[in-house]
Amino acid sequence: MTTLSIQVNGAQHDVDIEPRTLLVDLLRRDLGLTGTHVGCDTSQCGACTVLLDGEAVKSCTMLAVQAHGREVTTVEGLARDGKLHPLQEAFIDCHGLQCGFCTPGMLMSASCLLARNPSPSEDEIAQALEGNLCRCTGYVNIIKSVQEAASKMASAAEKQP
Repeated sequence: MTTLSIQVNGAQHDVDIEPRTLLVDLLRRDLGLTGTHVGCDTSQCGACTVLLDGEAVKSCTMLAVQAHGREVTTVEGLARDGKLHPLQEAFIDCHGLQCGFCTPGMLMSASCLLARNPSPSEDEIAQALEGNLCRCTGYVNIIKSVQEAASKMASAAEKQP
């Protein structure tokens, strides 16, 4: 067993795990954060995407020990103080989710993009999401959702003093 110290969604966790534990298993099984989905176990679908120190990573192919001492944000960590993140709101408003299985990974990849580029083009959004597969073929509304969130976030930033 290995003791892992990790910050997840702002909360510190010290967990005893097997060294071979995948990050997605730590999140889902050990921490009960089931918003991170397991879709393929081969890093192809992106349903398991989380942020590691602000960068999008696929947690199904990353060992949890690689996150020791680092900060992880899951889809559960996007909302703040009971208020949905603008991306979550936009996915609802623009019908960016269909079955919803890919949605957590899409949200996390889009969150990473908007943190780096608050006003991405349609091509930049598509490129940022290319590692996330939607089996319902809902990409048009997913891209619209990211565009809407970027617009809302820009408006909110302009209102800040």
